[in-house]
Amino acid sequence: MLRRKPTRLELKLDDIEEFESIRKDLETRKKQKEDVDVVGGSDGEGAIGLSSDPKGREQMINDRIGYKPQPKPNNRSSQFGSFEF
Repeated sequence: MLRRKPTRLELKLDDIEEFESIRKDLETRKKQKEDVDVVGGSDGEGAIGLSSDPKGREQMINDRIGYKPQPKPNNRSSQFGSFEF
């Protein structure tokens, strides 16, 4: 394998300005999200996640990740296919 000299990277003023603008944008989004969390948490929404009800907690997690479980049928044909007995 051939070795080559390291590539020199130069930081330009435009790059710095772009970085600063993106960082400020992310900080404002984070503050807005925190404000929404604080307002949402005051009406009891956060207390649901701490409840001891396992079904409610499981439902909340399923809603958060977008999982919609389908109930399983409890008959023999669903378990063993279409075998004839």
